[in-house]
Amino acid sequence: MNVEWAQRMNVEPKLINPLADDCARRLMAYLCDTYGKRMLTGQQIGVHATPEMDVIFHETGHYPAVGGFDFMNDSPSRTERGSVGTDTTLALQWWQAGGIVTFCWHWNAPKDLVDRPPDNGWHRGFYSSATTFDLARAMDDPSSEEYVLLLRDIDVISGLLVQLREAGVPVLWRPLHEASGGWFWWGAKGSEPCIRLWKLMYDRMTQLHGLHNLIWVWNGQHKDWYPGDAYVDIIGEDVYSPAQNYQSNVGRFRQALSYTDAAKIIALSENGPLPDPDLMIEDGALWLWNCTWYGNFLHKQEEGETVVSNQYTEVEMLKKVYRHPFTVTRDELPDLVHYPLSHP
Repeated sequence: MNVEWAQRMNVEPKLINPLADDCARRLMAYLCDTYGKRMLTGQQIGVHATPEMDVIFHETGHYPAVGGFDFMNDSPSRTERGSVGTDTTLALQWWQAGGIVTFCWHWNAPKDLVDRPPDNGWHRGFYSSATTFDLARAMDDPSSEEYVLLLRDIDVISGLLVQLREAGVPVLWRPLHEASGGWFWWGAKGSEPCIRLWKLMYDRMTQLHGLHNLIWVWNGQHKDWYPGDAYVDIIGEDVYSPAQNYQSNVGRFRQALSYTDAAKIIALSENGPLPDPDLMIEDGALWLWNCTWYGNFLHKQEEGETVVSNQYTEVEMLKKVYRHPFTVTRDELPDLVHYPLSHP
């Protein structure tokens, strides 16, 4: 890592929201103290309680430091079709057990679902192929039904985040992820309407709903989609290396550093195979946390038991990562409720 990049590892624990709650400020202080020194282990669960955390603990003796959750089933166009969201409760339990919470939102389009199963059924309404919802048109006309529904959906999710705020839970909040790929409807019409939606969401959640417990993790994956330093606390990259390839992903780490001249924390917000901590250190790819995706990226069913799948990350690498001195597991986290605030 060159001198300039090394200097940018020194991130000040200052959040973009000047009214940030102490719980968010304390978590950010810890993250800044840790960045460049260690990587927090992380794991996404499925849209219902799935066995990832228990599989990891069974094999390694540790739980991940970061638990990944999703508001997918809380999207109004899903709940009106019978879906039931469970992740708010699960996230609260995870925090109470001593873990850090990160949330994404596979936002089912508010309307105009194609609903042609199996590939484009209503339950896949976050994909561009499964909806004709036009974000550009919605953002251009605040009086339109589409725009009003965007606000409705944001308000629904805000209500769940308020529950976490009232419980003192800081959230690494990662909405509108992977936008530049275009495979999700929020990215299908280009960067400009997506950036406007990001800013709308930030302003509405912060100013109207008082969500001062959020740390904003931007995951657009392309410089042209960056909404500006005033709207981003942390930059996340989603990287799915080939199966059983434990590379550090240093190229993507450097790419993330290039999005802005400001010093921002860089995280591996989704991954397939785990990166080898030794290669991360060697290459200077010092992701603050990782978050392995769920399902067969970690486990499979074998003779009636849930075991490590070995398909993407072999069990020996899983053990290496979770027992490596560079990584942090849940039992190694400090008391984040009382973590010292480095700055007023």
